[in-house]
Amino acid sequence: MIPSDQAPARIVTELTRRAETLAFAESLTAGLASATVASVPGASAVLRGGLVTYATDLKHSLAGVDEQLLADAGPVSADTAVAMAEGARRVCGADWGVSLTGVAGPDPQDGHPVGEVFIGIAGPGRETVAVRARAEGHMGVAPGRHSPEPVPVMVGDRSEIRGWSVAAALSELLGAVLSRG
Repeated sequence: MIPSDQAPARIVTELTRRAETLAFAESLTAGLASATVASVPGASAVLRGGLVTYATDLKHSLAGVDEQLLADAGPVSADTAVAMAEGARRVCGADWGVSLTGVAGPDPQDGHPVGEVFIGIAGPGRETVAVRARAEGHMGVAPGRHSPEPVPVMVGDRSEIRGWSVAAALSELLGAVLSRG
């Protein structure tokens, strides 16, 4: 496994080599993932841009997430993460789209516990997927919105949850890029 601090540089290297581009749709991270990639020398060859969709209505108006999906699933869900990733890819004209949506705290949001975060990855020639963000050594469980079963959450303060979310998203993206060969 590639250490998370090496993922941004590896992403820029791999996408540059493939002549592919990247865009983000970010909610709880408010541009932090885009900024992390942009900090890598040469990022301008791959980073098309990003959408900061912190407010729920912007997930629809900027990223094109269906209003009914937002009403039914809410802004913090795997389905919303998928739609946001696809929206970033489409709106920014990128090969890859990555989304982050979740709750950084300090309080739960719409029945979702602090630390519940979803990452969406859309890429060329593959099905868009969403995964729960995880931070090794910083995981717990909390009651979920739609399930009587507890859901996995990252346990930390607001800044830590946002940082771990970015690290998880970049790790997921790198894995998806490398799996394409």
